[in-house]
Amino acid sequence: MIPIIIPVFGPEEQAAAAQTIASGWVVQGPQVQAFEQALAQAVQADHAVVVSSATAGLHLALQVAGVSRGDDVLVPSLSFIATTNAVWMVGANPVFVDVAPDCPNITAETLAAAWTTGTRAVIAVHQLGLPLQRAAIAALCSERGAVLIDDAACAIGSLHQGEPVGKGAELAVFSFHPRKVITTGEGGAITTTRADWAQRLRLLRQHGMTVAPAERHQTGATEVYAEPGWNYRMTDLQAAVGVEQLKKLTAIVDRRRHLAQRYDELLSDVWDVAPLAPRADDVWNAQTYCLCVAPDGRDAGPALDTSARRNRVLAFLHARQIGARRGILAAHLEPAWRNHPRGALPCSEAWAAQSLALPLHHYLTDEEQRYVVETLREALNQGR
Repeated sequence: MIPIIIPVFGPEEQAAAAQTIASGWVVQGPQVQAFEQALAQAVQADHAVVVSSATAGLHLALQVAGVSRGDDVLVPSLSFIATTNAVWMVGANPVFVDVAPDCPNITAETLAAAWTTGTRAVIAVHQLGLPLQRAAIAALCSERGAVLIDDAACAIGSLHQGEPVGKGAELAVFSFHPRKVITTGEGGAITTTRADWAQRLRLLRQHGMTVAPAERHQTGATEVYAEPGWNYRMTDLQAAVGVEQLKKLTAIVDRRRHLAQRYDELLSDVWDVAPLAPRADDVWNAQTYCLCVAPDGRDAGPALDTSARRNRVLAFLHARQIGARRGILAAHLEPAWRNHPRGALPCSEAWAAQSLALPLHHYLTDEEQRYVVETLREALNQGR
C-alpha cells in the first residue's frame, strides 16, 4: 500500500522522547513550555497554549470567547466533524455556512448570507491548509460583533500575503494529528493575541487549576481550582517530539509543495479531474493533495449521484494498493448532523461528493507518484 501519509520522524524525535523518559517527568512540564515558545515563534503568535487535540482547542477557544448555550456559531459544514462538534460541546447551535464554488473555504459573502441575530462567533476553517481570504471575514465579524476563531488545524506552514496563517488572530487553533504536516501523535494548540485569554486557557486545560503540575511539585505550592475545567493537557513526551518537528517544518513544507506541483504537472492533461490550487498571494503547505472527480454519463438522469464516479475511482485505487481517501466530508450529510436545521449548501455538497485525496508524504518517490497518476488515469477511463 502507498499510504496517504507517513509522519516525518527521525533519530531527533527518538532521542527527544528518550531523554524525556529518562528525566522522569513525562506529564505537562518543561517540554510543553518549550514547545509553546517554539510554536509561538513559528506562527508569529503572541501566546501559544498546547492541548491534547485540536478539538479540545476549539472547545476551549469557544469557552474563553464566552460562547454558551443558545448562541449561534457559524461554521462550514465542509470540514472535519470536529469543527461542528466543538460548537455542540459548549451547548451552542452550529449554523452551517456554504463554501465557494472554486475553493473549499467560506467567504465573507457566504457568511453574510447565513448570519443570524443570535450569531456570537464564527469558526473559519483554512481547509486542507488553503489560507482563507481572511481580511473581509474579520471585517464582517468586527462590524457585527462576533468573535472570529481561525480553525487552522491543517494550516501550519501556510502563508497568506507573506504572513503565517494565524498571525494576528484573536484565537487560532492548530492540530498535530498524524495526518497533518507536523505531528505529536495527537495534540493541538490555541494561539491568541490576548494575555488574559492565554492565562485562562492554561487554567481550563488542567481542571481549572491555578498552579501548573511542574510548579506544584517543584515549589510545594497548594493549587486552587478557580473554575471547572477539563483534562486537555499535552504530555511532555508529545511536546518533546513537537519541538523537533517544528525544526523540520520548512523542509517538510518545501517537500510537500514540490510533490503537489509534480502532481499538477502529471495531471495537467487529465480533463476530468480538477486539483485544488492556492490563490496567487498565498503559499500553501500542501497538507492534502485533493482533486475533484467530474461525474460521467453513467450517473446521468433526474437523480444524478455526483459521488458515484469518485467512489468508483476510490475503490479502483484501493484495489491497486493506493491509499487514497475521500477528500472533505460535509457534516450536514453525516448521520450525527443530518437532521440539524440548515439552508441550502450546494457547493459544500458538490465538494463532499466529488473530492478525492491522493497519497502525499515526505517519502513519496517519483516512481510511486507516477504509479498513482497512471492508476488514476486507468480508473477514470473505466467504462468510457
